[in-house]
Amino acid sequence: MIQLAALRIVLADDHAIVRMGFRLLVEGAGAHVVAEADSGEAAVAAWNEHRPDVLIMDVSMPGIGGLGALERLLAHHPQARVLMLSAHEDTQIPARALQAGATGYLSKRAHPDTLLRAIADVASGRRYLDPELAPKLALARLGGGTNPVDVLTGKEFSVFLQLARGRSVAEVAETLKLSTSTVGTHLYHIKQKLNASNAAELALIAVRAGLVDA
Repeated sequence: MIQLAALRIVLADDHAIVRMGFRLLVEGAGAHVVAEADSGEAAVAAWNEHRPDVLIMDVSMPGIGGLGALERLLAHHPQARVLMLSAHEDTQIPARALQAGATGYLSKRAHPDTLLRAIADVASGRRYLDPELAPKLALARLGGGTNPVDVLTGKEFSVFLQLARGRSVAEVAETLKLSTSTVGTHLYHIKQKLNASNAAELALIAVRAGLVDA
């Protein structure tokens, strides 16, 4: 088994049983879990308090979510080493996570040894991408076409995901700590870039891209 040599880790996932499984695995390999978080905001706060060697964070969490937390964290601490995890098999989320600055990205379906390898690489500052996702990402890039990841800015993408999940402009503004007018401006640009006329069409685009569940 790969040894993690007393690495300090923060685990962020909104499912307690998943965090428990990760804790048993990484502590069995010699790491120390210094904190756990169940939302994007809590993950950022835990990193700020403990300054871990690695933040292991799920993409889909309450509040600003994993991607929002990643962007918020790296905006202030670009040296943070973050391994993003997701149960989704699409290429949209890993592309956005890597563009936002994640050090690594791994599917939750990966073998435990693969997770330990990813953690070790990320802790050393090396980029890590799930071996099964790498060729899919390459093919997606070669395939061309317009998708939300390619055409939206980071902030627009965060707003798009919230709206696609059925949140109102007011709710998105509160979650992302923006004014409603700013969210409205982002919404206008999002509709223009994605050629969508209403919230239902935005939701459909997100579903087709594999960003949200149908």
